[in-house]
Amino acid sequence: MLSRRSFTLPALSFVAAGLAGCGSRSIVALPELSAPSRSLTRTLARPNYADVYASYPGERFPVLAIDYQRIDPRYLRQTVEFSRKEVPGSIIVDPGSYHLYFVESPGIATRYGVGVGREGFGWSGNARINMKRDWPDWVPPQEMIERDPEIKAQLEKTSRGLGVRGGPKSPLGARTLYLFGDGRDLGYRIHGTLEPYTVGTNVSSGCIRMINQDIVHLYARVSLGTPVTVLPA
Repeated sequence: MLSRRSFTLPALSFVAAGLAGCGSRSIVALPELSAPSRSLTRTLARPNYADVYASYPGERFPVLAIDYQRIDPRYLRQTVEFSRKEVPGSIIVDPGSYHLYFVESPGIATRYGVGVGREGFGWSGNARINMKRDWPDWVPPQEMIERDPEIKAQLEKTSRGLGVRGGPKSPLGARTLYLFGDGRDLGYRIHGTLEPYTVGTNVSSGCIRMINQDIVHLYARVSLGTPVTVLPA
């Protein structure tokens, strides 16, 4: 089994590999993207975190307030300088620094803290967001259930198979962005989490997890077709 997975959109070739924890498709393995230089970015603005990470009204299910002071300030939402050349509206994920960048304009991005794949589940490459869901059901792949049989007791029937219905118990949290390449679901997601204090850690089975308040903020600004680049760790 590959310990690191990567893919690019052109010339896809499929291999047998362990599936991502919140995905359901085989993963593409191709040479990795070159690692970026990670210079320190300068913070341009920070929102009022007491407001940003308060409970969200008007949701189908509760988005609970979090104690943002328990989280390293590096992983709280902020506007920063951004030196890469991606077009505005792009998403860049840097697993090495546990950050996701939404490019606002040339040289400026909104930066969010994220949790990323644990050992053996990291990956890098290019994708696009081809589907968005509000409070989605979570349907784990069979490979995940086999790795962790205790999951089975949590599952019930959903429209997509055995899983956890969208809501306060779903590991996908309040919103999910689905990553596709070459017209196929790559099995990876950018999604909310029940465990907001795990941002800044290697914790997932390959998905990019965000604080619920942050994924709600990002979700409202992302269009279908948005390009996503996941850098090498």
